[in-house]
Amino acid sequence: MNGASSISSHDVLDALAPRTVRSNLIEIARQEDLGEGCDVTTQASIPPDQRVEIQVGARESGVVCGLPLLGEVLECFGIQAQVHLARTDGDLIEAGSVVATIAGRHADLLTAERTMLNFLGHLSGVATATRKMVDLVAGTRAVICETRKTLPGLRGLQKYAVHCGGGRLHRFGLFDAALFKDNHLATMRSLGEDLEAACRAVRAAGSLRFVEVEVDTLDQLDTVLSFEAGVVDIVLLDNMPPAMLAEAVKRRDACRPKIELEASGGISEATIQAVATSGVDRISIGALTHSVQNLDLGFDL
Repeated sequence: MNGASSISSHDVLDALAPRTVRSNLIEIARQEDLGEGCDVTTQASIPPDQRVEIQVGARESGVVCGLPLLGEVLECFGIQAQVHLARTDGDLIEAGSVVATIAGRHADLLTAERTMLNFLGHLSGVATATRKMVDLVAGTRAVICETRKTLPGLRGLQKYAVHCGGGRLHRFGLFDAALFKDNHLATMRSLGEDLEAACRAVRAAGSLRFVEVEVDTLDQLDTVLSFEAGVVDIVLLDNMPPAMLAEAVKRRDACRPKIELEASGGISEATIQAVATSGVDRISIGALTHSVQNLDLGFDL
């Protein structure tokens, strides 16, 4: 089915981006802003004893994601403040919605403002883009997956944001699933190595989430479908037009119905419905993480 699983978002956050990872990322962000010094502008303009309550609000509609990081940023910055979360990661929000309130020293909150909004805006942008794609394929069998085309260091958080938008985990890295792509296959062909044997070997070597093979022609698909049942879990259909995808589904259904078919390659909001109606099981989209637009959120007194 489409949408996020029933496991709690906080559990998914800890699984994909453990607290130690989040703390390291926030510390990097803190050092980028403050270095070994301080917020010189705020120090020169804001009375140190002034206290305020800030509303973190949405300036456009979307899916909010990254709220637990607000308190974690404050903690890393050594700031004492009270955070109240008005919404939960994965919630649909409208422009003008308040997602959190933060009470504390005005100078402290100004110092941490940009770091909090950077995380919140980016992750909410990923979740929002994912939800748009999920909604566009509603009523089909296709689920939306991310890829490894993530920003260095942010992979766990970005994949968590895809989850909050209703998407599914593809593979986290090179260690948890096998995906034989075009470069692997070209080298294997040049060396005369057997693909089915390689799939068997990687499956026997350890516990993997899945074994997948990329193809870009129907003849290549037929070759993979001829493998013994259980050797391959997913076939990646690379840059195939909808009509070819539909034919691939037809061939899969005729002989290996348990193998999942995944469409990938340049899929956009304009093309995704045609891809989904071809009957594929999964659609992977790198743009969800590598070129997403921030959701506009702001701090208001």
